[in-house]
Amino acid sequence: MPDSRRWRIAFAGFLMQMALGAVYAWSVFKAPLTRQFHWSTPDVTLTFTICIFVVGFAAFFGGLWNNKSGPRLVALTGGFLYGLGVFLASFSADKLWWLYISYGVIGGIGLGFAYIIPVAVLVKWFPDRRGLITGIAVGGFGAGALITAPLATHLIQSIGVMHTFAWLGIGYLIVSMGTGYFMQNPPEGYKPAGWSPSATLSAQRATTDYTLGGALKTWQWWALWFLLFLNSSAGISLISQEAPIFQELTKATAIVAAGMVGIVSIGNAFGRVFWAWISDMLTRRWTFAVMFILQIALFWLLPNLTAASVVTVISFIILMCYGGGFGTMPAFAADYFGSKNVGPIYGLMLTAWGFASAFGPLLIANLRQSTGNYVSGLHIISGIMAISILLPIFISPPRPRV
Repeated sequence: MPDSRRWRIAFAGFLMQMALGAVYAWSVFKAPLTRQFHWSTPDVTLTFTICIFVVGFAAFFGGLWNNKSGPRLVALTGGFLYGLGVFLASFSADKLWWLYISYGVIGGIGLGFAYIIPVAVLVKWFPDRRGLITGIAVGGFGAGALITAPLATHLIQSIGVMHTFAWLGIGYLIVSMGTGYFMQNPPEGYKPAGWSPSATLSAQRATTDYTLGGALKTWQWWALWFLLFLNSSAGISLISQEAPIFQELTKATAIVAAGMVGIVSIGNAFGRVFWAWISDMLTRRWTFAVMFILQIALFWLLPNLTAASVVTVISFIILMCYGGGFGTMPAFAADYFGSKNVGPIYGLMLTAWGFASAFGPLLIANLRQSTGNYVSGLHIISGIMAISILLPIFISPPRPRV
């Protein structure tokens, strides 16, 4: 029974993350909002930045709350606040500050609370497939924009951007709360029937469960934080500007660009599962090294391309690497610090995602505004990836002092 139950919980977690991952379709709101209310691109981008920044800190507190009250309550609260925040954004007509508070702060808090729960729950249900299952858990998050981008674009053109926020908010609330109800931890000491870790696997994992305070005293926790920050900064800079980048490079229409956003979002979802699965064989650190090498080349090439098909393929692979960071890092954290307290340990690590959301999108948006194109921003990100490759090369597991 527990073995079949864990797959049902995994499926619910995937659907929950799909609803949460709709936030990645933000770029399709950018043009309608700037056109209707005459806000600047950086002003509108700041909404997304605030939301993701808040997510990182809310995930930490959600992880702590999860340890005290269990996953179901945290998931239900997160789903409610997320849907409420998006719904309240529909009342922000000509009030930019209200968009920041509703979509950015309230929605971001809900996202953070809800996001950490499937990750923290499933690493305990799947000690035998830690990388793969965390990839699947957050793969839904990457797939959220696949459905939301074309749906939101259609709704915006049919009923306007404010009414679109209202209907999407209601939908997010229903789906995320409905699936959040299924979140629960396994029995203490749970292991799948007949499974025990191999010697190779044991050598890559912590010999004890670290507390949050103990993890923070190791240099490895901070190295993982920077790995996530650097990888997230690269990918989220593209995500925040996808639609306008595609239109500028390929001269595509808004509808075509929205379709491209939906297609490349599959890369975000697929990368979370693919790279997490690869990391079970290649190791987590070398998986990050490969992803960084790919991004060095792809970000440098991207601004020189004009064919929509090629831009879509390159962006798809970049988003695979971005998603791969989120698919691989929960297992990385559980490997190095144990699964017992992975909620607060990885939850606090997600502040890296929050800081990346402030760094990457604002960097590329402001460079676009000052230079008139995206070339400089994309090339600078390529350079950042070249420096970042040093981290996964030198990191190693923490070993308790004896």
